[in-house]
Amino acid sequence: MRSLTSIDISYNHLKGPLPNTKAFHDASFEAYKGNDGLCGNKTGLLPCSPKMSIGVMGKRYNKVVLLVISSVLGILFLVVVGIFVVHCKRVGNIENEPEGATNENLFAIWSYDGKMVYENIIEVTEDFNARYCIGVGGYGTVYKAKLPSNQVVAVKKLHSSQDGELADPKSFTSEIRALTEIRHRNIIKLYGFCSHPRHSFLVYEFLEGGSLEKILSNDEATLHFEWTQRMNVVSDLADALSYMHHDCSPPVIHRDISSKNVLLDSEYMAHISDFGTARLLKHHSSNWTSFAGTFGYAAPELAYTIEVNERLDVYSFGVLTLEVLMGKHPGDLITSVSSSPPTAHDMLLKDILDSRLPPPRTHVEKEVVLVAKLALACLHTSPQCRPTMRQVSVILSKQSPPLQNSFHLISLGQLIDVNCSTS
Repeated sequence: MRSLTSIDISYNHLKGPLPNTKAFHDASFEAYKGNDGLCGNKTGLLPCSPKMSIGVMGKRYNKVVLLVISSVLGILFLVVVGIFVVHCKRVGNIENEPEGATNENLFAIWSYDGKMVYENIIEVTEDFNARYCIGVGGYGTVYKAKLPSNQVVAVKKLHSSQDGELADPKSFTSEIRALTEIRHRNIIKLYGFCSHPRHSFLVYEFLEGGSLEKILSNDEATLHFEWTQRMNVVSDLADALSYMHHDCSPPVIHRDISSKNVLLDSEYMAHISDFGTARLLKHHSSNWTSFAGTFGYAAPELAYTIEVNERLDVYSFGVLTLEVLMGKHPGDLITSVSSSPPTAHDMLLKDILDSRLPPPRTHVEKEVVLVAKLALACLHTSPQCRPTMRQVSVILSKQSPPLQNSFHLISLGQLIDVNCSTS
């Protein structure tokens, strides 16, 4: 009140003594007329009684001061909470149910109290202690966090630079942008994200099976990863990529399909993860960018062009599919298949399959042959000659025709389609 320079309280039906401050002393009659209950040493006002001047004015002045202070503090509190909720926002349009969510899914009320979720994650990971670490990637470290609600989540804490800033803020925003655009059972679910001066992280569903890379590199785990399950993983990945390329608008290109970025649940259902390099493909605009991906999975045309399109993911899918069949990265086999003429013509399919498992049984044989044929088609050196992921997904869903020859006599040369239609 003492800092006011001018006032206008006219026609408010106010009562009591006029405040004894400069703004009210200097105010014209027009500024306070229309208030029949006011009193004070001003033109048009009755003088105040001594009792009212001392008692009532003091009490009302104190009430006004308390009201102003309370209002200011309330506004500041709302601003602080608002800023935090913006930075720790809940992703998606999940219906908010604050009463039941406390004991079930803490993220159902994230938009109610993002600060609580942030503090819980810091607490249960003991400020991101290394013993909760379950993986390290190029953009962040992943931790397993069991929240007070007993919900288990995976938390990817983004790497920071020496000055405390995000080492790669672009990957942070790319992943959020991509995963808020897509919803598919074979794509990792993003529950939420937090951008905080101390820690920036993303929170996902936790998948018990771990990465495909770890399973294939573990001899004991591989024994439980049988041919039927492997064929289902290939089908899951084809469905997810088909959805991203053909059912999303704009299409989403992952650009880093590899065994380390495929996670499995307890039933061996595959989920594509790590969308830090993903791009939303905008038609009628430039889609050129710097190199992204994992060497050994990247398409050969990236050696001379950095144009982003769906065929990059198709090639990586072909490499990954062979890895599932062989139990290891195909390595030199890709070079043999890609050579002209292919030097892999005389190599038998049964000789490249993962030897840690018994040969596929009769009912799975034709599916293995079909998957191998599709993988080789995806590895075509000419991007235009590769099938689309929708074509791959549809073919896998319809299953393969009966085998022409005995499974044990099928060579890779019989599976390589030398014809190419660019239509």
